[in-house]
Amino acid sequence: MLTKWQVPQAVTSHIAGSSATAQGQRLPIVYPGDGRIVSELCEADAHVVDMAVGAAREAFDHGPWRRMGTEERGIIMHRVAALVTAHAEELAWLECLNSGLPMARLQRIHMPRAAQNFTMFAEVASQAAGQVFTQDPRCLTMVTRHPVGVAALLSPWNAPVPLTSMKIAAAIAFGNSAVVKPSELTPLAVARLVQLIEEAGVPPGVVNLVNGRGPITGQALINHDGVDLVSFTGGTATGRAIASSAAARLVPVTMELGGKSANIIFASADLDRALDGALLGIFSNNGQQCLAGSRILVQRSIADDFIQRFLARTAALRIGDPMDPATELGPVISDAHRRHVLSFADNLGDDRLLIGGGAIDGPGFYLEPTVVLAASNASVRAQTEMFGPFATFILFDTEDEAIAIANDSRFGLAAYVWTDHLPTALRCSREIRAGVIWVNTPMMRELRAPFGGFKDSGMGREGAQDCLAFYTEPTTASFAMTQPPLQKLGGEG
Repeated sequence: MLTKWQVPQAVTSHIAGSSATAQGQRLPIVYPGDGRIVSELCEADAHVVDMAVGAAREAFDHGPWRRMGTEERGIIMHRVAALVTAHAEELAWLECLNSGLPMARLQRIHMPRAAQNFTMFAEVASQAAGQVFTQDPRCLTMVTRHPVGVAALLSPWNAPVPLTSMKIAAAIAFGNSAVVKPSELTPLAVARLVQLIEEAGVPPGVVNLVNGRGPITGQALINHDGVDLVSFTGGTATGRAIASSAAARLVPVTMELGGKSANIIFASADLDRALDGALLGIFSNNGQQCLAGSRILVQRSIADDFIQRFLARTAALRIGDPMDPATELGPVISDAHRRHVLSFADNLGDDRLLIGGGAIDGPGFYLEPTVVLAASNASVRAQTEMFGPFATFILFDTEDEAIAIANDSRFGLAAYVWTDHLPTALRCSREIRAGVIWVNTPMMRELRAPFGGFKDSGMGREGAQDCLAFYTEPTTASFAMTQPPLQKLGGEG
């Protein structure tokens, strides 16, 4: 694979501005497009994690970053954004190499989003204000907000650069230091991102990187006494374990976890746009996204025509090398994950396979885009997050039924509603129990607004004001404006 960029022979941790000495177990980094090992990861053990947390603590306690004004920090963060933009093609290539995500999507969506994360949070920090209370004439009370300290930032493999950069930008914009742990499957572009962050002028030690598996590196990071707060994006089971460990030390957490989002197609919708949106909702990002509209609820009166059109478009998807700009659907992250997704096409019971259900021969971890018609929302295929290009259709008759089905899930991350009937759209936005609801649009992120889920989809939110509240803590200071009489305890009466 010829390229003008080089892949590092080994990805190590990055601590206080320098690469850590290669140590720990070596883990292969695999290109999902053909299964080749393209690099190695040097897993950080508890000792390396301790070094990284120590560097972050030193930078926070004694370094210049948190003492800078927001304007000075903002200038540097805008430089980070400019460098991400300048190196977007390189970052996209590295990302594709270890994730198998289509290059076209990485260049068009992921890298611009990563740059935007830094500019947006620089602006949020510059506009953050304290409070002054003057209602009590005896005192002037001021509330100021201050960075919390050292943030542990754990990100997933399905969108490494945009999701990791969101956490980094939010943490450091308000003056915190960070230790970042990406997935062991996708460290390449994140490691380069950390280098660019320091090239832009963020002082060494403010952003540190450790690499490794969750039970080894991740657990050492979460359990470290020097960590003051934790932000995690990933699976629900892992999120529960992290939240439990953090709770034992009273460390605050935000958790953006799994989803099984309903994508509701009403007869009142613009069906051409709804069809485009439904396909994007489940097949973009190779189907590997917590926001996927994987439960497609279709009103019975339009179901036959809509499903047939959906199947025809699914059969025409351009599947292939994710490095090819024309590719629409690439491989999943690993052979083990491919087997996991395809296991849901077996033993269908009352559900009906409409298309796909098998692996694609040849190198790489490709599978056929798969569509099933579920007998009901009780189907395992309607209740389980499969995290792949696997759509489950469910039919409904009434608005009440659609809302009930959407809410009949242990998840509550997102929902999609397609209708040109305003009262229906408004009612769905009020009654569907999901943290984000998109009406007549595929997934989009308004970075200023809260993002997160209900139920098993997590706790806390990411977004402008929510990150301000999470990554800072308030101090209330009251100043006496008069000389109040003071009781003289132990003195003469």
